[in-house]
Amino acid sequence: MPDSRSSSRGELRLLSPSGAVPDAQRVQRAVAHLEALGFRVRVDAAALAREQRFAGSDSRRLQALHRAARGRAGVVMATRGGYGLTRMLDRIDYTLLHEAVSRRGQVWVGHSDFTALQLAMLARAGSITYSGPMAAFDFGAERVDEITRESFLDAVDGRLEAVGFACADAPRGLDAAGPLWGGNLSLVCSLVGTAYLPDARGVLFLEDVGEHPYRIERMFTQLLNSGVLQRQRAVLLGAFTEYRLVPHDAGYDLQAAVAWLRRQLRAHGIPVLGGLPFGHVRTKLTLPHGAHCRLVRDGGDAYLVFGHAHAGHHRVAAHGGGHTHGAHGAGHDSH
Repeated sequence: MPDSRSSSRGELRLLSPSGAVPDAQRVQRAVAHLEALGFRVRVDAAALAREQRFAGSDSRRLQALHRAARGRAGVVMATRGGYGLTRMLDRIDYTLLHEAVSRRGQVWVGHSDFTALQLAMLARAGSITYSGPMAAFDFGAERVDEITRESFLDAVDGRLEAVGFACADAPRGLDAAGPLWGGNLSLVCSLVGTAYLPDARGVLFLEDVGEHPYRIERMFTQLLNSGVLQRQRAVLLGAFTEYRLVPHDAGYDLQAAVAWLRRQLRAHGIPVLGGLPFGHVRTKLTLPHGAHCRLVRDGGDAYLVFGHAHAGHHRVAAHGGGHTHGAHGAGHDSH
């Protein structure tokens, strides 16, 4: 249904910087849903291209990124993730993208493989982007998740002040500050040792899909051995979905992998919190990637409170106050 808060939110551009779109109908549904929210949607000319598993050649996808940065769209959204952005990181004009974000206020949003671009933009230019929904999976669904939609709109409309979520394992007296950064665990790990991983000391958030818990633990180990985790003020865990345990695991599961991580970071005084509504799930918050934040506990909830160094300021809470988003019980699907 149309959104009553804005009859026209300006232009929103859809592009495919990674994998090919397997179902064009989902993009068509996304266009309809986004237009109903007041956006003038423009689908990039190469968004539905295909070359092998990619949405066109590396050069064509690179041109689409630069075209979006030069364009008039207020929001640039990825159609989907997949794989492909890491092939182009050394060819991206980060000055161009940063000027679009910082001077013209473009909101770049996505997750999954989009994490590679977000990390690189933060590392190379200090750009703040948004970890959030994508067209095909989120807005291309028959029914768009309400929390996902409202959190995205609050970010775009400039009301992003804080996000809250139920978190039973938040320690008392929790108070951690620094840049909020991270995203897909596999992508974070893939950039260790490169010029495209930020040297951030803040709140690291992580999620992944289709990775067995032992592989997740192995990636945690990589971030430990490289010193990335020890530099953080806190670690937030989103959804880790679509893996299959086998009899050989003999009780080893995701909970065991997370417990192992907590033991490693306890000596450093770094809390590890679960329950962040983010990842390859239907219900996801939109998070300002690279923005300064403060992570605090209030009762049974954890809150990420943002400063004013980014485009939007609003409040999204799991319980009460502001725009109330009951971010619990999310389903999941693949992107």
